[in-house]
Amino acid sequence: MKKFLSILPRWLPALSMMIAIFLFSSLPGKNMPVVVNLDYVIKKTGHVIGYGMLSLSYFHFFKRDPKRAWLAWLLAVLYAATDEFHQSFVPGRHASILDVLVFDNFGAALALYFYRRKYEKENQSA
Repeated sequence: MKKFLSILPRWLPALSMMIAIFLFSSLPGKNMPVVVNLDYVIKKTGHVIGYGMLSLSYFHFFKRDPKRAWLAWLLAVLYAATDEFHQSFVPGRHASILDVLVFDNFGAALALYFYRRKYEKENQSA
């Protein structure tokens, strides 16, 4: 029980992001806002940001161990795949492998890349 209580705070950011992503992808198509001319860009940017935040949340769980960054990325991409599957059951929505392979993957990798660059820069100045 003590170990569980020590792990729980590190899992909370990832759990929160997974819940938020799940709730957004549960919205029926007719309830999704449409922004004329920018709809595609806004929605795909949401994928990039959401999965970037999820990968950083997983990375936080792994105590920001650089050797585990690949695992944080992998978990984010796997969650993206399961969420696209879930979305295939939501009325007016569809699953898109393109979202997983391009936007979610890119967001997860990009966030970890920028975190690493920032971390390396801080360590060089110290």
